[in-house]
Amino acid sequence: MAVQHSGPSGAVAAGGMSVELPLWRAISWYRVLAMVYALIRYDLAYLHYRHPVAGWIYLGALVLWTLATSRAFGNPARCPWPMLGFDLVMSVTGVVLSGAIDTPARIAAGAVTVPTIWAAGTVLGFAAKGGWRLAAVAGLLVGGANFVGHGGLTLENVHNCVLLLLTGCAIGYVIELARASEATLGEALRVEAANRERERLSRDIHDGVLQVLALVQRQAGEAAGNGGRGLDPVELGRLAGEQERALRALMTGASSTAPHPSGPAGAPGPSAEQDVRVLLAPYEDERVTLATPGTPVLLPGPRAEQLAAAVGAAVDNVHRHAGSAARAWILLEDEPDAVTVSIRDDGPGFPAGRLARARLDGRLGVAQSIEGRLRDLGGTAEFSSEPGAGVEVELRVPRED
Repeated sequence: MAVQHSGPSGAVAAGGMSVELPLWRAISWYRVLAMVYALIRYDLAYLHYRHPVAGWIYLGALVLWTLATSRAFGNPARCPWPMLGFDLVMSVTGVVLSGAIDTPARIAAGAVTVPTIWAAGTVLGFAAKGGWRLAAVAGLLVGGANFVGHGGLTLENVHNCVLLLLTGCAIGYVIELARASEATLGEALRVEAANRERERLSRDIHDGVLQVLALVQRQAGEAAGNGGRGLDPVELGRLAGEQERALRALMTGASSTAPHPSGPAGAPGPSAEQDVRVLLAPYEDERVTLATPGTPVLLPGPRAEQLAAAVGAAVDNVHRHAGSAARAWILLEDEPDAVTVSIRDDGPGFPAGRLARARLDGRLGVAQSIEGRLRDLGGTAEFSSEPGAGVEVELRVPRED
């Protein structure tokens, strides 16, 4: 999932939708509907004004401005501060103009201003853009225009000003909370993505570098027991060189271009479906028997490769821990909604709780190379073993996420 974050100005990063966008769209629609309401109210009462033509001229400018900026008010990235500043000028001008073109008697009787509730849209815009503090400033300016130019310090004007301030500050505070929550969520998702990438790198390192080190240790022990014979320095040097290049690629973020240490080479691209039978075939040898269906077992490329890598890690555990005489059997099953692979060996097995102790001791081969891969695919990895009865691993991968 790509995470986008809204900054203090409400800008929306590419790749997602901000939680603020629905509110901005609501403000845009509010301004249009409030404009229509102002036109209707003025049309019903303009004959009672002292200078009705001036009111129509202002409303014409208000209509043009509202329609021209309706798209900009639907997205914070398209609504800069100068636009909001001019919107505030339009609101204050309309309120002050109302006191000049209306009659004192109508104003004293509680007549509304020419822009009526449209001015509240300005305060909402400041709230969405800058939070509750700037909303309070815009509300005080609009309310002050009522006190100065339309009726003075009356109970009606005080009521309208308080209502405007409460609404603007409430919306601004909610916006600030939404931004903080969105930033916290974005940080949590980034941490989760970093942890998942760290786990992936751990799997690749375990499957490659650590396996080569284990091979060096094992062959060195065998050579020591045979009087120095059995250790092939050329082969070990070649493997060490391959893993050194793979590790450098992982550390520089180019691991996607390096071949997977435990998987077969020459696999198709990640977008194509792959036959799991083909990916598992390299693991069959004189000690490992592979049983597969007679028809292709297809999975999306990345899922098939990760499943094959998990099987490779399980087979490697058999070679490393079950003893040189142990045998293993791999069974591939094709089900309607999932693919299941079972790996069973006749080695010594392990007692209950050993995997949990290994995790506590920092040995994460099973946890990362097998369980981690299956967890990332939405699948499961189940282990069953008893001392002297071998180990059975069942890997189940759904066909879709």
